[in-house]
Amino acid sequence: MTELLISAQMRAIENAAIESGSVTGLHLMERAGRAVVDAIFEEWPELRARACRAVVLCGPGNNGGDGFVVARLLRGLGWQVHVLAAKAPGDMPSDAAHNAKRWLEFGRVVPLTCESLHATPPGDLYVDAIFGTGLSRAPEGEIAAVLAWLGGGDRADLRNRLLAIDAPSGLCLDSGRSLIACAEKRPVARLTVTFDSPKIGHVLESGPAQCGRLVVKDIGIASWRQMLGQKRDSVHAGLYTGLVERDPAEKTETETPGRLYLDRLSKHGPGFGNGSHKFTYGHALILSGGIASGGAARLAARGALRIGAGLVSLGCPPSAILANAAQLDAVMLKPIRDSAALKSVLQDARINALCLGPGLGLNRGDLVAAALEMSQAEPRAVVLDADALTLIARDGALFDKLHERCILTPHAGEFARLFPDIAARLAAPAPTGPAYSKVDATREAARRAGCVVLFKGPATVVADAVGRCAVNAAVYERAAPWLATAGAGDVLAGFVAGLLARGQTPFEAACAAAWLHVECARSFGPGLIAEDLPDELPKVFRALGI
Repeated sequence: MTELLISAQMRAIENAAIESGSVTGLHLMERAGRAVVDAIFEEWPELRARACRAVVLCGPGNNGGDGFVVARLLRGLGWQVHVLAAKAPGDMPSDAAHNAKRWLEFGRVVPLTCESLHATPPGDLYVDAIFGTGLSRAPEGEIAAVLAWLGGGDRADLRNRLLAIDAPSGLCLDSGRSLIACAEKRPVARLTVTFDSPKIGHVLESGPAQCGRLVVKDIGIASWRQMLGQKRDSVHAGLYTGLVERDPAEKTETETPGRLYLDRLSKHGPGFGNGSHKFTYGHALILSGGIASGGAARLAARGALRIGAGLVSLGCPPSAILANAAQLDAVMLKPIRDSAALKSVLQDARINALCLGPGLGLNRGDLVAAALEMSQAEPRAVVLDADALTLIARDGALFDKLHERCILTPHAGEFARLFPDIAARLAAPAPTGPAYSKVDATREAARRAGCVVLFKGPATVVADAVGRCAVNAAVYERAAPWLATAGAGDVLAGFVAGLLARGQTPFEAACAAAWLHVECARSFGPGLIAEDLPDELPKVFRALGI
């Protein structure tokens, strides 16, 4: 489980460490520089064998100070090091200025300009130490030109030799959005080294594509992060690349998302293997459309059953019963012609979770309305996906029926239909930071809807109405691009419904389902189709020790 931070939280942690008197800003800068040098030889071990040439680009702030430390350390290893700096030492913050002056004992500094870059011999390694976590506006003037040179589309070889400290310059680490409008003028690193914790921007939007490979290095401030994380409204963001927020007293550094999933399942709902009969594990009802559109609901039903719901029923028009019966064995079938029939089926109080939308059809607003009304009268959790989301976006009366036990599972297009103003703000150019992020958008949408929103994508964001939030990031070494396949979202909706049936809360079910969805895709590998996802769950569960 990995906590994600925003820039202000990182600064608060560093300040707390410094104010404690146990460390100074210079100590932290030295540790950061040494961590970068370690990361260089881990990424490029061949550079150990010879004296190489580095070109270090130092910005006007503390990120530039880190760059001066890296330059000095590489020079001490016998490298030829060329340093280009945006400001003279006297114009930099005190710690950065101190390290700039130390560098002057080893070599010279030339202005950070395109002219200087062109005059500098090509490097075996380029270090982007221009802007780090604190960037709040788009780069301008000569520095913007330098970044455009670094990001030039014809410099693929340079990208293979570019290391970024904290972030490729221009990337907003509070959002993952670049403050450089033109994509071809954005630096793209092979390796990005950050400190203590990844930041939200490392996993959202263009962050992964620009950062290349992300390495997080310890610089000895974790105890202050943990301390401040226990203070309300302080540093603890409640954002994780794994699963969900836990009470600080329950956290350990060795937890994994999979283990946390098991802990949650046993603590907040019936666990695997300790029930006396199938209803111990809940009953999920999946609603389907007509005879020609049942595939999506069948995928959801199989997902709900595989993830552990004790019983899954598929409700469909009577004309579709035979078509579904020919392809489903363990899933029960219920003829549901209209809202009256649905209300009759829902008289069975053992049905504790509903899934509406996959293959439902855009003429079934009556079923969505009835399901939402019945789930309020007899408390049930409801997953709303696909066609149900389109119907809710079209009909404000349906939107008003949403409640805290609902989960909306939109992809970007559905999110834009449901929350057009929020989506427009997210899509607008970001000339200043901190830029509006997918985390901000999902939290705002959840508050407005009064329920959990699971905003799908390579980095799926889950938020509830009170602001709790999680990020399930399938990026870097956890990337599974083959998950972008027809029907995968229907299976995810079924996963959520199955976990709701088992007794997990909407927020926990959404987080766990998103994590398991990616794990199934990673376990299967390329060539995946949606039908493979439910059948991969047993292998994933075995790997988790279930």
